[in-house]
Amino acid sequence: MAFTLDIVTPERTIYSGSVESLQAPGSQGSFGVLARHAPMIAAMKVGALGFVEEGSKEPRSLACSGGFVEVGGDRVTVLAEAAEFGDEIDRARAAAARERAQERLNQRDGVDAARAEVALARALNRLHIAGGD
Repeated sequence: MAFTLDIVTPERTIYSGSVESLQAPGSQGSFGVLARHAPMIAAMKVGALGFVEEGSKEPRSLACSGGFVEVGGDRVTVLAEAAEFGDEIDRARAAAARERAQERLNQRDGVDAARAEVALARALNRLHIAGGD
């Protein structure tokens, strides 16, 4: 059985289609959704968002920078702060962001460590999904 998945960011709709499953990086731990899942709303953290399209065996993955998932009926909506498929990610830019975040964490003086840690997590996630580093 399948359900409709919509992945939306403030800029655009990233994906809309029929899928068999969804795996999301929940703020309280990763969770999965199959057809006929109970209605729910969950917060997401930075991580990989994966799904399997209807009729396919191969999972697709996106780098997600947090947001919310709403499950209801035969539709799941992901409202992501940012989301990118691996082939959309600029690896050099993500690597530069990783380096900047690591430098800020190493300084510690006058640096918002929590903000730098989130920036580092986003950069590492993007590199992972892009297939680099």
